[in-house]
Amino acid sequence: MRSTNKIFHLAIPCKELDETAAFYEKLGCKLARRYDDRVTFDFFGDQVVCHLSPDNIDQEPKMYPRHFGVTFLDKEEYERTLAFAEEEGLPFFKEPMVRFPGKQEEHMTFFLIDPSNNLLEFKYYHDSSMAY
Repeated sequence: MRSTNKIFHLAIPCKELDETAAFYEKLGCKLARRYDDRVTFDFFGDQVVCHLSPDNIDQEPKMYPRHFGVTFLDKEEYERTLAFAEEEGLPFFKEPMVRFPGKQEEHMTFFLIDPSNNLLEFKYYHDSSMAY
């Protein structure tokens, strides 16, 4: 199980720093550092670094296999994040839906797309044992 003395780190490409910073800050992520070639965020308690790399942007992103995000253990937190994304007008790649209805792994999910076509998934499992 996760311990509070660890932070997950993810580095992703971005095509432009200002629009990237604006997107993640609108999502509620705290800007931790900014340099000429990257921005670092507190992404729901973990570290996401967006490296300036305009030649490495996926021009036709697909949900699978490449995306990242948050699995909420609290349904209300999932719903607050969804409402916040809607209120902020963040771009959805896939509108809110239920996956695997009626099965143990049933979960609520939605996908956002950042300005560099990175896909972010946010989900909540009704059965918390399915989170891993």
